[in-house]
Amino acid sequence: MKNVYQPLFDDNNPPSEIFFGHTIFLPNTGTEKHRHPWGQLQLISGGIIELAAENKHFLAPPQYALWVPPEIEHQSYIRRSLNYCSMNITKPLANALPSYACLLEVSPLMQAMVQDLRERRIVIPETPQDKRLVKVLFDQVLMSKEHEQYLPTTDDKLLQSMLIELEKNPTNNRSLAQWAKQLHTTERTLARHFKDKLGMSFTEWRQRRKFIYSLHLLRSGLSVKEIALTLGYHQASPFITAFKKQSGSTPDQYRQRLGDEAMPPKL
Repeated sequence: MKNVYQPLFDDNNPPSEIFFGHTIFLPNTGTEKHRHPWGQLQLISGGIIELAAENKHFLAPPQYALWVPPEIEHQSYIRRSLNYCSMNITKPLANALPSYACLLEVSPLMQAMVQDLRERRIVIPETPQDKRLVKVLFDQVLMSKEHEQYLPTTDDKLLQSMLIELEKNPTNNRSLAQWAKQLHTTERTLARHFKDKLGMSFTEWRQRRKFIYSLHLLRSGLSVKEIALTLGYHQASPFITAFKKQSGSTPDQYRQRLGDEAMPPKL
């Protein structure tokens, strides 16, 4: 871990029922294991945040937020620079959210409100307008769809070697039938293990892994067509469609946001 992030707030003196922390993380930044008396919703833009909590490992791209309940020990890691916002929610409000760490979908409305708070560097909502804004944001959080993990993992013996290979090489386009042959099982059995152990199909898991890798490729400066070909698409349009399904924006729109958010924050 190259850089260690220091908490912004005193655990014994939360400044408000709901308050925010804003920062730009440097590459290879992490936190020590820690816990708060309040719950924390971690929201990012421009990359992926990793978090370990309750013996689980979470990955969250920008369209998902990481929820960590009060008093849950956790540790975060950021491999590449990104904009970070923590929405800190004290009890009893936090009790209305899950009592375990999980991912919550970030709607376009939530993204817009968080972006506004970030640009204005709002830590504590003080004006009547900002108090109403934060109340609406909290209501949106309460309605957010819950996910256990964006890219789930398993120690299932049949799937483990396969997932390790796909993690190392996201561009591997071997079919499920080919994997089944290599693993000396049937395609049907392998498909059932994906559903039972990971909660999704092989196709969905691989698309999510490719999406995570595509975020890295977008930051590296490759064109959309080059990224599509790298990921095994024959042309750009199917990749753009798949990317938009995962992120809610096209690759070019996402890259434009990266450029905008690389600007220094407004003071």
